[in-house]
Amino acid sequence: MEIILKETIETLGLEGEVVKVKPGYARNFLIPKQKAVLVSKASLAQLEKEKQAIAARLAEQKKKAEGLAAQLEGKIITLAKRVGDENRLFGSVTNNDIAVALQAAGIAVEKKAIVLSEPIKTIGEYKITIKTGYQTTGSVQIQVVPETIGDAQ
Repeated sequence: MEIILKETIETLGLEGEVVKVKPGYARNFLIPKQKAVLVSKASLAQLEKEKQAIAARLAEQKKKAEGLAAQLEGKIITLAKRVGDENRLFGSVTNNDIAVALQAAGIAVEKKAIVLSEPIKTIGEYKITIKTGYQTTGSVQIQVVPETIGDAQ
């Protein structure tokens, strides 16, 4: 089934693109959530009228994503966590911990945009990838250090 995307969907494509998807996905998810419309003469004519506005929005989104990625590059975030034997953490460092630390540093990032290949369970330095926009990523250095007695709340 061919549809026109009304917004950028990372797994499908950019806003304004005509893509083929399975009929159930289109009928049950994309169209009811108004993320896409069926391809028809009227919808294609509407798409042609809106092409410039869509291009401008996509350029703005790309500019914002690249700006956020530039902000993230070279950033070092230190997280103090309680540790046990052999410098293993009690629990692990989660996406939420990283998002809160970045928020405190003045960078607003959604926790679902943070890509952790595996949970961080030991102290050390880690390079974390963060999705900043469609096909754009940035990375940040995370230092996990042992929490000292004075840090405990």
